Amino acid sequence: MPDRTDSIQADRPGRSLAWPWFLVVVIVYAGIIQGLGLLIGVDTSHSESQFPTTESLVRNALIPIGASILFAAAVVTWLGWWREVLHYRAPVRRWVRWVPISMIAVAVIGVNYGHLSDQSISLVVCLLLLGLFVGVGEELMFRGIGVQVFHRAGLTEGKVALYSSLVFGLVHVSNAFGEGAQAIVQALVVSTSGYFFYLCLRAGGIILLPMLVHGLWDTSLISNLVGETPQASLGMVLIILLQVVLIIVLLVKRRTIEPAAPAVPN
Repeated sequence: MPDRTDSIQADRPGRSLAWPWFLVVVIVYAGIIQGLGLLIGVDTSHSESQFPTTESLVRNALIPIGASILFAAAVVTWLGWWREVLHYRAPVRRWVRWVPISMIAVAVIGVNYGHLSDQSISLVVCLLLLGLFVGVGEELMFRGIGVQVFHRAGLTEGKVALYSSLVFGLVHVSNAFGEGAQAIVQALVVSTSGYFFYLCLRAGGIILLPMLVHGLWDTSLISNLVGETPQASLGMVLIILLQVVLIIVLLVKRRTIEPAAPAVPN
């Protein structure tokens, strides 16, 4: 007799992708970003900034992440999953909508506008493109492919959220090649962010929403890191504060994410 996973796979079009193979896909994805960064990247070890110049931002981030987007899109195309990746039908309660609303608001407010006004136009434009690329690439891989892999495996939405977010956080450990031990802490923080982006997907029912939220979120954070001299702003405090608040709210209300079950008639 076929199990629940078999019946779920039979009801969905496209090829199947078991989670171990998804991990292989993620490793290749991360390898493209890190490998291209090493191959064509600019050495910025002499600078306090992660992206001191437009050239460093383009070669260290835009090109590698752009290549990873092409890879992720090719995987979705090969799997035949575009319809399900773009639209995820798993409703949530209304209060969850405040997750994307609050993240968008804080991200827009938190951009270091003063610091960016001192940078070249080309650097600012590339920063905006980088935010777009990160939002599209990472959401396509993790809230697109990743969520579908675990969903098709017959897992509950809670486990889909947990596992896809953990993989999202763990892949950022690859940043340890350039950032050292602090990448471990970053991976833990990123895992919680991944859960928030998953809720954005659930709240909107379309992957474009977490792509937008993710892109704005990273643009706000990276706006403090560009230019010859990085400059932290009060916006970073807002972002950290919201992250903490959302963690607390979700710990308290985690059992009220799913819609209430319809009443059974007597």
